[in-house]
Amino acid sequence: VLLVESGGGLVQAGDSLRLSCAASGRTFSNYAMGWFRQAPGKEREFVAAITWGGSSTRYTDSVKGRFTISRDNAKNTVYLQMNSLKPEDTAVYFCAVGIYSSSSPRQYNYWGQGTQVTVSS
Repeated sequence: VLLVESGGGLVQAGDSLRLSCAASGRTFSNYAMGWFRQAPGKEREFVAAITWGGSSTRYTDSVKGRFTISRDNAKNTVYLQMNSLKPEDTAVYFCAVGIYSSSSPRQYNYWGQGTQVTVSS
């Protein structure tokens, strides 16, 4: 499975960004998808996940109400809409493929290379 993230960049606090993750190599619609992030010197942390059909989502508390995960199985793409960005959202964001829409990175088998999101104050 090949995952390619895009959409990161440098923005100001309060701005929005939409990350995309394009998948290839397997039947995308059979798998859950997750977004994780890693800031310098910190552990990789869960951000959001979505089930294979898109009917169920989950978020870490710090992004609830600001971020939205969605997927388009026809395009083999998962999205992360990020609104009201804060400096503490600054990190490299990774998408991942798994069997379950888990918050644990150990439940994901394939990872993208990451895209940098930097939020200035």
